[in-house]
Order: sequence, then structure tokens, then C-alpha cells
Amino acid sequence: MEKNLTGKNVVMGLQHTFVMFGATVLVPILTGLDVGVTLFAAGVGTWIFHILTGFKVPVFLGSSFAFIPGLIAVGASQGLPYALGGIVVAGLLYVVVGTIFKFVSYEHLHKILPAHVTGPMIILIGLILAPVAVQNAKGDFSKPIVDAIGVNGAWGIALFTFAVGVFVKIAFPKFGWKFLSNLPVLISLVAGYVLAALLGLIDFTSVSEAAWIGIPKFTLPKFSVEAISVMVPIAIVTMVEHFGDVLAIGNVVGKDFIKDPGITRTLWGDGIATSVAGLIGGPANTTYSENTGAVALTGVFNPVIMRIAATFAIALAMIPKFTALIGTIPGPVIGGISILLFGMISSIGIKNMVDARVNLSNAKLLIITATMLVLGLGGATFAFGNFKLSGLGLAAIAGILLNLILRPKDATSAEG
Repeated sequence: MEKNLTGKNVVMGLQHTFVMFGATVLVPILTGLDVGVTLFAAGVGTWIFHILTGFKVPVFLGSSFAFIPGLIAVGASQGLPYALGGIVVAGLLYVVVGTIFKFVSYEHLHKILPAHVTGPMIILIGLILAPVAVQNAKGDFSKPIVDAIGVNGAWGIALFTFAVGVFVKIAFPKFGWKFLSNLPVLISLVAGYVLAALLGLIDFTSVSEAAWIGIPKFTLPKFSVEAISVMVPIAIVTMVEHFGDVLAIGNVVGKDFIKDPGITRTLWGDGIATSVAGLIGGPANTTYSENTGAVALTGVFNPVIMRIAATFAIALAMIPKFTALIGTIPGPVIGGISILLFGMISSIGIKNMVDARVNLSNAKLLIITATMLVLGLGGATFAFGNFKLSGLGLAAIAGILLNLILRPKDATSAEG
């Protein structure tokens, strides 16, 4: 029986579920994966993480935005089951790297993946996704809405949703609503959805036909070298994010989780959770930065809250009527919040470089960054038999190799 299962903790767990909810369900909505499976994978993945880390780290695992470009690309070329196979292998890479860190110091990772490599990788995630946000916003995937109110009408809904998200993030703290300011995705999605419903643009047929209780639509993965070559390099980005998230939550709580339970066990937990998600048809999992913000704001550090939240996520996954309702969110609403979200992802990459004081007057650093951005956005593809590198994966490999070849001495210096 779970310890500290009090009424207060149950309420806090439910609250934490909704903090994580908006971002978690947005990934399947954008990629075509099943919402119920995604929630189930997030809940089970969080439990796996807590078991492997000795129930010590107050972390909730949700859907990773970093893998969206790969899911969309592989889904379009080969089908989503092959993208899921890539996610399974990407999760196993976490386990391999976690095992390596039993014998190699954490500082070596920073030498291989400095800010002038990881920063452009994060920037690329947002920029690669930018067209998807715009396509959703103008109703490219929502023909009935465009037929009813036109492209300008679709943009109107998208911009309204976007404006609500901005207002929540900027204005709510000024009103003393700091906790609610952590929910811009959820609140803006609800606001945009209500507007679309009032305009009569939502078809509730799928909701009325769905059962109240049921099993999510699990999907088995398929494997191909090409899909693996697209998905696995993305794990380089998410592993770096993992380190940052574990450090951040440790700073908030006042504990060194890098040492206890150790970065090896946290990587194992994150990686195995990701592989399990891919095995059942869900997106890759990740340690959420939103989780750190919620913990810092509420001051509730008990990891049991996250396990209760995970249990709620699993329960919601078993309600097909609820997941069908999520499936009726209009494209322009998704597009509106995606403009904010994807832009913020790229901005975080820029912030990481600024925080690390990366000096782009240094010719070597400028070459590394410029090459990564062009290869990542330009559509370049390098094929070696069935193995292909393109997009974010190609940019990541190119950045790592260039950094090792050019060996810039100091990222803050104007001289290489």
C-alpha cells in the first residue's frame, strides 16, 4: 500500500495530473497517436521511473516534444508503427548511456555535448515543428472548419487560443495566480475549445458513440534501420534535457539526485519508460520541466504526489469517452497553442546558449552552429544503404563530429 495516501495528497496528485495534462495530450494530437495510450504510457512510465529510482525523485514523466519531428517524418514515410520502433531503441540508448555513467564521470558528457551543440539542437526542434503549427492554425487539417468560417476564421480561433496562453503566462502571476500561470497549455486549449464549440464547429458524434470504460488502442511497434536512424539521435537531446531536469528538481528539493539515487538509475528509469511507451503505441516519455515548476511553486516535494498523478493518468486512459473528447479539439486551437509552444522550445535553445555565454564571434563555434542549423532545416539526407540521416538527427551528428574535430577551447572566448 502506498505510504502517505491521504486526502490532501490525493487532491494534490489530481492537481498535478492537470498540470502535466495539456502538454502530454498535445503530442498524440499532433502526431496521430492514441490519446488513451499516451496517458497510459505516461502513468506507467512514471511508476517505472519511481520504482527504478527507489521512490526518491519527485518526477512525473510525460510526452516528449523533442520526438515530434521524428514521429511526423517517419509516420509520413513509413507509418507510425516504425516510428514507435525507433522510440523503443531510443529508450534503450538511455539504458546504455546510463550504464556507461557507472564508470565515466558526468563531466565527460559536457565535453561531447557542450551548449554550442545542444543549443542548436533544441532550436531546431522548434523550427522544424513551426510549419506544423501554422498548418494547424490556418485549418489545413480541419476542412469542415475552413468550409464553415474560412481560413481567416480558422486563424481567428488560433490567435484567440494563442492570446489566452500568453495572457495566462504573463498576467496571471500579477493577479497572484502563480499556480494557474503554470497551466497556459491547458487553459488556452480549454478556452479555444469553448470558442469553437460556441461557434458550432465541433462534432461530438465520436464522443457520444464512445464507451465510458474501455482499454486504450495499443499498437505494436515495427522496426526498420531508416526509422531507427531518424529517432535514435533525438535521444541525444532528451538525455541532455534529462540531466538538466534532474539537477533542477534536486535544486528545488534541496537534494543531490545526481548522486542519490544516481544519474545511472534516473536514466534507466527514463529510458525503460520510453521503450515501454514505444512497445504499446505511445510517444517517448521525458522528465517534464513543468513538473519542476509545479513542485517549486506548491512547495510539495513528496514523490507520492507524482505517483498518485500517474495513477490518475492511467485511470483517465481507461475512459474512451474522455479520450474521444480530446480527439475533437479543432486544428486551429492546436495550432494557436503550438505557435507559442514551438516558439518557446526554440527560445529555450537560444537561452541555453546565452546562459552558457557561447561567443559566436569564435569562428569555430559559429561554424558548428551554422552547419547544424542549415543541415537540420535544409532537407539534407545522407544515406548509407538502409541507414539514413536527415533533419535533427543529421544536425546532431554533424554538430558532435565538428565539435570533436575543431575542438574549440572555450565557448566564451572569441578565439578558438
